[in-house]
Amino acid sequence: MNETFDAYRYIGYLRSRWRWIAASAALAVGLAAAASLAMTPQYTATARLVIDPPAGADLRAAMAVSPIYLESLKTYEHLAASDSLFQKAAQQFGLVGHPIEALKRRVLQVQLVRNTRILEISVTLPDAKKAQALATFLAEGTVAANRQSVSESDQDLLRGIEQQASELRTRLKESDASWAKAVAAEPLLGLEAAMEQATELRSKVEEQARSAELEIADLAERAKTAPDPVEWRKQESNARARLLEIRKQIQEMDRQGTEREKLLATRQAHRDQLDAERKAGQAALAAMEARLRDARGETGFRGERLKIIDPGIVPERPSSPNLPLNIAVALLAGLVLPILYLTLEMSFQGRRALLARGGFRAVAKARDE
Repeated sequence: MNETFDAYRYIGYLRSRWRWIAASAALAVGLAAAASLAMTPQYTATARLVIDPPAGADLRAAMAVSPIYLESLKTYEHLAASDSLFQKAAQQFGLVGHPIEALKRRVLQVQLVRNTRILEISVTLPDAKKAQALATFLAEGTVAANRQSVSESDQDLLRGIEQQASELRTRLKESDASWAKAVAAEPLLGLEAAMEQATELRSKVEEQARSAELEIADLAERAKTAPDPVEWRKQESNARARLLEIRKQIQEMDRQGTEREKLLATRQAHRDQLDAERKAGQAALAAMEARLRDARGETGFRGERLKIIDPGIVPERPSSPNLPLNIAVALLAGLVLPILYLTLEMSFQGRRALLARGGFRAVAKARDE
């Protein structure tokens, strides 16, 4: 019963002061309406861009948008909200006379729509047409800045590949020159022909050696049976001297043949090495030129591409001040604040009355005693 009584008392207390509450609400609504009507209307125009993945990317990978990829797209928010681009836009549309950073915070809002590849550029100005034109200008500037960035990256890549290809061409020319010089200075055909001639000559000399050995054997037999062996011994001695000379000639021919074989092997190994280097250089240059052709074909399609999908329209209604919202908020505040004040006042009066009754009871008890 005590709580019911307090509730009725509280409602009655508020009803007794309803004029004050109504006056507070009316005053708040009036002030909010006056302030809203006195404020300069602001119009917000929004341009939207889509961030397409690189043209050479796998379509399945492009469709599988990951949170990490979406987080990386926030880079384009900084690109669209760059100070240099906004300063150029401010000069273009006559928004000078204010600090550029403060003006940008008040006028521009750039955000990536959650879980999408849509980039929104919103501009708020008192002039609706200027707001829409500025938003479109910033969107076009963002697209142009992205294209320039991608183009510069492509040019840097092409210059690097072209430099590598030029170095490979230089090394290939040096390899070709070394190979041609080796072919001219270290001929193989003449050396092989000389070795063949030496082989044939050695065969003939060996035949002469065998003939000399047979002659020596024949003279030795005749010397045994001849009545006067001195002459035969003398001829045998001459034949043996001639055989010794022939064998020395064969040894010299063998030595020269060994030297020619070593020289031929050295020249052949040197030529094979130079030829291998030349072929390796040709293969490397062909691969680099193919890479250069591919890089030139992919120019402009290597990075993400920005495209304006909605340049925005001239806003017909102001985005601020929002008169219905301001009046509703003021009405709520005009009702809540006085009710809260009256609640606190009622509680304070109740406690003061309770303390007063407690004091009267203490005085009466003292008198009775």
